[in-house]
Amino acid sequence: MTETHNEEFKVSGDELLKKVKELIAAGNARRIIIKNESGETIIEIPLTIGAIGALIAPVLAAVGTIAALVTKCTIVVEKRT
Repeated sequence: MTETHNEEFKVSGDELLKKVKELIAAGNARRIIIKNESGETIIEIPLTIGAIGALIAPVLAAVGTIAALVTKCTIVVEKRT
């Protein structure tokens, strides 16, 4: 049975896209959740094997748009253990 655990990173809007790209490249995240300063979920990104290819480009474009709109946010990373 696969267990999961969550890690949280607080980042500025300027750092958001870079950090999300790093987390995707690491390859051990199941899901990335971006929350605003109030703790409300802005976007959830499920990372399955099939989504890593060409489908991830539009997601990164959306994250870039979010980064332009927020000053601070939290990235919650669900990882397999």
